[in-house]
Amino acid sequence: MNIRANILLRVYLAFGLIVLFALAVLLRLGQVQFVQGHKWKAMADSLSTRYVNVEATRGNIYSNDGSLLATSVPEYELRMDMFAGGIQEDKIFNEKVDSLGIKLAEIFKDKTAKEYARYLRKGRQDSARYLLIHRKVGYADLKTIRTFPLYNIGKFSGGLIAVQQNKRILPFQALAARTIGYKNENVKNGVGLEGAYTEYINGETGKRLMQRIAGGVYIPVNEEAEVAPKDGADIISTIDVNMQDLAQSALEKQLIKSQADHGTVILMEVATGEIRAVANFSKVEEGVYKEKFNYAIAGNQDPGSTFKLASYMALLEDKLIDTNTLIGTGYYQIPGKLIKDSHPKIETVTVKKAFEESSNAAIAKLINMHYGSDPMKFTDHLYDWHLNEKMDLQIPGEAAPVIKNIKANRSWNKNMTLPQMAYGYEMNLTPLKMLTLYNAVANNGKMLQPIFVKEIRRLGNPIEQFKARVVNDKICSDETLSKVKKMLEGVVTEGSGKQIVYNPLYPIAGKTGTAQVADANKGYKGKKQYQASFVGYFPANKPKYSLIVVINDPKGAYYGALVSGPVFREIADRIYASDMQMYNDMPTHLVGNTVSPPTKAGQSKATQKVFKAFGFKPLFASKSEYYNIIDTSAGVVYQENTEKKGVMPNVTGMGLKDALYLLGNAGLKTKVLGAGKVISQSIAAGTRVGKGLGVEIELN
Repeated sequence: MNIRANILLRVYLAFGLIVLFALAVLLRLGQVQFVQGHKWKAMADSLSTRYVNVEATRGNIYSNDGSLLATSVPEYELRMDMFAGGIQEDKIFNEKVDSLGIKLAEIFKDKTAKEYARYLRKGRQDSARYLLIHRKVGYADLKTIRTFPLYNIGKFSGGLIAVQQNKRILPFQALAARTIGYKNENVKNGVGLEGAYTEYINGETGKRLMQRIAGGVYIPVNEEAEVAPKDGADIISTIDVNMQDLAQSALEKQLIKSQADHGTVILMEVATGEIRAVANFSKVEEGVYKEKFNYAIAGNQDPGSTFKLASYMALLEDKLIDTNTLIGTGYYQIPGKLIKDSHPKIETVTVKKAFEESSNAAIAKLINMHYGSDPMKFTDHLYDWHLNEKMDLQIPGEAAPVIKNIKANRSWNKNMTLPQMAYGYEMNLTPLKMLTLYNAVANNGKMLQPIFVKEIRRLGNPIEQFKARVVNDKICSDETLSKVKKMLEGVVTEGSGKQIVYNPLYPIAGKTGTAQVADANKGYKGKKQYQASFVGYFPANKPKYSLIVVINDPKGAYYGALVSGPVFREIADRIYASDMQMYNDMPTHLVGNTVSPPTKAGQSKATQKVFKAFGFKPLFASKSEYYNIIDTSAGVVYQENTEKKGVMPNVTGMGLKDALYLLGNAGLKTKVLGAGKVISQSIAAGTRVGKGLGVEIELN
């Protein structure tokens, strides 16, 4: 074979192989395009698009009086598609980019107009389809931004992409912040009501279709979510905003004054077990206190002398003593320890007097003398009252109580444990646990589980309601209840709480408590620290609220009456003054006939003019600018209503305008219910009032 033929053969062979390879490629392309087309198209779609969860708007948390405690507001992350339909042409973009930069600089104030324009041009140069403009933009600002150059071309054409996110806010900020709580990824079960009811508050997530673009970035395919999220349910708490504010203010003031480490206040409604206020403050620096830990439900410590109520109840219920039984005070020696009173005074007094003066020696001797041979008889009472059990609260974090038992606790000391338990040592109870016991006494023996949430609503309709569970129908006999109630009242009128807590205007029942707190490292042998407390209820003759105040490690004075007593008194006084239902000695009297037409009290000149026009006989009692009206058989009497500084005016019978004028002049913050004329006011006329005090008026 010559050289030419050899070359041609090789060329034909190579060409044939190329043709065969081309045919194979075409065949494979046809198979992929037509035979397997659906399979590969679906795979391509799954790689370039995906569904992501859209967070639902969390439900609101409301106070007992309807005030908003926690809510979610929309917040947006702004992005921009630099080649959206309306701005694909360079001419349109370049004409308006500088104007857009000026507007963005004006609203965000984090860059200059030139920096924004340069940033946008760089994004277009890089072919950015999801350029970040700004984070955490409010809805009002978003509405304004949609009117900016380029963005006002159209919802999609201008390139603006707004990704909605939800921001949780507390309208009252620090008010009841620990009770409201929070939920985040770092806390498994959440904190407070936010954590406990997260299943309701969270709602149901939606779905949004996202598409991957160059650079691996995903952007929304559509403006709206494909599956809309379902908003969360609303929680109606038992917290009262005004009472919460009062509790926090009074506690913080006393913590600063006593330079204490931390403190807590809990206010409960006696009949319902509903918690109206919970304040917890920890010292973060000198003179500064914040809510960092919920001592009310998790602060487990020796309760001290406030526990003496339980000890005396056991003795009275077993009929081992009576209130007039005589007992020695001052000192009581047990093996290994001398138990002494805070101000030792050796004398013989009645059991009632020993309780009122908070004698440690007296109660230790009584308990040891009557239960020393059978400690179980005493601890059985404590177990019957469920003091050893958690209360299954609606919010997480409750500490487990510790009540020793001779059979169950190895640490039981046959000589020391029982007498020391008598006055509140060798046990751990939270402030809320102690308050629950006192609330049961105020509630005629019915012990209730405290509640923080009364209702769950969705779209304004109740879907679940809660009432306090009855823990114990009757903790003791009526006879015992009657005696301990008188003893608790005696603490305030005759005993350790007389100088600080006693108020002659209404009766208070309660008990002081002072306990030495063990050091974390050295126990009771370390630096001496004390816990001062006062717990009770008011008004004592018809209890409506129970209240406990606990302050830890105060500097200087550390007795319960001196440290916690003033906080109790301030809260009780302010609540009593603002709650008209507590006034038992103010009956309503209808004077004279009722034949005259319905009238309103108010400004004298306007009122006189109206009555003269209708032919009614006015009897003028004085020349005061404002009057209250009384119907009599002789005609209509105008009763003088003179403003006095620091005194609550009488606005009953007035229209809203006149009532607000007088209350505003008195420096009061007014809450209005209803419409028409005033039929009741929460603070009685003539009561001493201070500037800024809240008052509620009802109109009908």
